[in-house]
Amino acid sequence: MKKALLPTFAALGILALVAAFVFVYVTAKNADTDTASTSSDSSELASAVASDSNYIDDVGSDAVTIVEFLDFECGACGQFYPYVEALREVYDGDINYVVRYFPLPSHLNSMDAAIAAEAAAQQGEFEAMYHRLFETQGDWAGGTPPQTDAFRALAVELGLDMDAYDAAVADPATQARVEADFDAGVELGVNSTPTFFVNDEYIETSRLENLPEAVDAAVKG
Repeated sequence: MKKALLPTFAALGILALVAAFVFVYVTAKNADTDTASTSSDSSELASAVASDSNYIDDVGSDAVTIVEFLDFECGACGQFYPYVEALREVYDGDINYVVRYFPLPSHLNSMDAAIAAEAAAQQGEFEAMYHRLFETQGDWAGGTPPQTDAFRALAVELGLDMDAYDAAVADPATQARVEADFDAGVELGVNSTPTFFVNDEYIETSRLENLPEAVDAAVKG
């Protein structure tokens, strides 16, 4: 039952994650560019979903759509990961869940991690790589870059076509695809990770319950 979501979150240890929502602000890629606040009115902005966005749940255009801008090396994203999975399970069949890349410049392995995920996406295995990157985050996050061998090992573990994976990682278009998500996030006012939108509405996460409450309200119409 959907009403069980908040107790489920509590059982997982919600209070332990409150500190994880201290925002980590992006170092602007261009020092002369003023990044908008995430408190911007999303109704005046473009959709949070792009035509080439990666869906890990897709039940149709009439469903509630959640978009998460994330950084695979971000500790807060890693700590939030099990809560996202709980939310996806509770609302299975009622929501679309979209992941967009927002590799923070201060996280030196985050771009390579996103490129690995996008290379897997090109083989239809984005979700599998998404899971493995978060499940192994403690092994590579904060390590001396590059951690590309660690990411390639995950690709091998997932049974990807390694010639195609290596070609995708080396292709500048793959990084450009990641950067397009980042740039779209900046346009939407994203300046921290994780950042969530529900049906294109920015969700303030100063209270951890805000996300499931927003999803529940949207699902109920």
